[in-house]
Amino acid sequence: MKPELLAPAGDIEAGYAALYYGADAVYLGLKHFSARATATNFDDNELNNFVGYAHHLKRKVYVTINTLVQETELPALLNSLDVCSNCGVDGIILQDLGVARIIKSQYPELELHASTQMAVHNKQGALALQKMGFKRVVLARELSAAEIKDIASIPDLETEAFIHGALCYSYSGLCLFSSLESGRSANRGKCLYPCRSVFRGENGEKHYFSMKDMALQEEVLKLPVTSLKIEGRKKTALYVAAVTDYYRNILDGKGAVAQKEENIKQIFSRPWCKFMLRGKDKNVVDHDFVGHRGLLIGKVSQVANGRLIFKPNHKIARHDGLQIDVAGQEKPFGFSIQNMSVNGRHVFEASSKDEVSITLPPKSPLISKGQNVYLASSSEVKGTYDYTRPKDGEYTHRHDIKVELDIFADKISARCGAFCTELKGKFEAASNIEKTTEAADKAFNKTGDTEFKLKGLTINNPESLFVPVSMLNDLRRSLYEKIHFEGKHGKLPSALPARAPKSAQWIIRTDNIDNLRMVDLSRFAEIEFLLTCDTKIDVFDNLPKNKVRLVLPALARDAVVWSKKISSFLGAGYKKWTIGNWWGLNLLPEQGIDLAFDNSLYTLNTQAISMAGEIGANRVCLSFEDTLGNMCSVAELSPLPVVMPLYSDVPLFSSAVCIRSNSCSQCPKDTRWIKLRGEDHNYSALSMNCQTFVFDNRPLCFAAEALKVKADFYRVDFCYKEYSAERVAAILTQVMNYKDIDNCAKGNINRSVI
Repeated sequence: MKPELLAPAGDIEAGYAALYYGADAVYLGLKHFSARATATNFDDNELNNFVGYAHHLKRKVYVTINTLVQETELPALLNSLDVCSNCGVDGIILQDLGVARIIKSQYPELELHASTQMAVHNKQGALALQKMGFKRVVLARELSAAEIKDIASIPDLETEAFIHGALCYSYSGLCLFSSLESGRSANRGKCLYPCRSVFRGENGEKHYFSMKDMALQEEVLKLPVTSLKIEGRKKTALYVAAVTDYYRNILDGKGAVAQKEENIKQIFSRPWCKFMLRGKDKNVVDHDFVGHRGLLIGKVSQVANGRLIFKPNHKIARHDGLQIDVAGQEKPFGFSIQNMSVNGRHVFEASSKDEVSITLPPKSPLISKGQNVYLASSSEVKGTYDYTRPKDGEYTHRHDIKVELDIFADKISARCGAFCTELKGKFEAASNIEKTTEAADKAFNKTGDTEFKLKGLTINNPESLFVPVSMLNDLRRSLYEKIHFEGKHGKLPSALPARAPKSAQWIIRTDNIDNLRMVDLSRFAEIEFLLTCDTKIDVFDNLPKNKVRLVLPALARDAVVWSKKISSFLGAGYKKWTIGNWWGLNLLPEQGIDLAFDNSLYTLNTQAISMAGEIGANRVCLSFEDTLGNMCSVAELSPLPVVMPLYSDVPLFSSAVCIRSNSCSQCPKDTRWIKLRGEDHNYSALSMNCQTFVFDNRPLCFAAEALKVKADFYRVDFCYKEYSAERVAAILTQVMNYKDIDNCAKGNINRSVI
């Protein structure tokens, strides 16, 4: 069976374009709870019309409700889910456990699709989500073909893989950069894309994190997944049409058409790459330029007297847009062709055989011979992808009704369920009863702009009486004005019983036991240790086993190695565990352990915490990127014990993309720190085990706000960065007295919203 071709729609026009050019399904967002909050998105009426049209074509529609939901937003979430259910969408793409719990309880007709924001990057994570009721898993973009194949082999689980579009430097769902630095959370659909910015590092000022675009092209034919996904809910209908058309041709056996590829690049395109499909690839970052480049059509021959001279390898025309790579500028210089000549003669159009001379706009930057010239916008391409769309309301999703019409000598009445109306009158025998029946049927089939359609009409006319058409229309209007389709109105399922309040206890976390040398461990309820693949059991020999809690990292590309390590620690009697990703849930036993959810398994509302408890968690951790107001609400209402982190070096990026400048073959594979300078702050990148973690040099500290939150545990972290035992002791003294350390970052804790 051919895989589904899944196209994006940031607005209804992009959706119609996607369907016209061959998408089997479309994914889109509503006005709220969409991870592309700045896209136009769909209102309720547009969703209704679009779903009706898509289903008429036998295509599917998935709605993205894939942001983290704060406690006060739960009622509004129900409204969005009501709309999705009433419009008959085919699935909900989600990240938040609370959304999943509500759908399972109140909207079982809606399929659960795990968003790529859930960072599913191995088979164990996918299996865990399947057990939780997810029908489909959207895989992390970082996976190789072999890893995708492994996950896709799970019986009865649908898999979805990205095949084209923008890439993030960090694993989706594990990026906190925009949120903690600017208050605009990627997990809330408001990312400011700081990854595209310039940083000063060991190779000078570069775009160290600005990714190329993914374009798998004919490689998609080798992917054994259910659905092939095009990224682009912030792109135009023209872009969606072109990319959908390109991959439709590939899937239909017509190959990767070069002209269609060129069209895409003229609409919007960064340089293309296969990302990690074939394994590790360091050539996936565009270090020198950001944004749309276009189709490379030549190199500058010369610049003279305010004119650009070059020989394009592609047809160009007046009003087309050109872009030129200019050294020292992070974006190519772009302009529209206003004046063009060939051999001294003004022309509107030039072929690939011509050397052209084009007037440059005033105040153009210094352009040198040999610089690349791109065709960034083509009038011809803009007219290539016409599409048809239905008339407004033509395919509105309407609900079926049945009407019963009674005709008596002195009145007529009509009923639909509990709704009823009647009109008085004097009605005589019909000369042609069939005409009366036809008139009644025609009148009541006029449902107009109502939210229903007539499924059946029963006419009771025992005396074969005649009713004027005008009265039938009046009766129909009167009845239809009364009918109101209530639709589905879900309710919040009851949360788990509230926990019994206790005095807050302290937790210390580390990845280096030497950090604890000067710490009085009797003051701590638990000692958490962040495991690596190299951690040995004997490292804990001098610690009280009943206090040790082992922390599994969020990222584990080789779950087989981790399975063996977990088994060895369980065999040694370690029963307390914290997981940072869903894969840990599937490798740990369901019984006999004390399980905690870490920060990266987000629980920003009581519905999410309740589901965490239902799948085995004994406590949860507040999010690093949350606000103080929501932390207070969640901690007060939580059915599970709550951990509040007070001090931590928080990874802003967690990436599979290596930041080192050396080739993989020459890599010493040691742990290495690289200094970076952004616009306002200093950062540090940790390269370790073929992964990159980026940190603000200022640790996050919430000590001053701690007492406002009714947490059960306060946690102090000393992981990733190097600490001396003396420094650890000094920080603990200050933080445990609820005082912030100097020069700390505060994230969003004192912001009103994220």
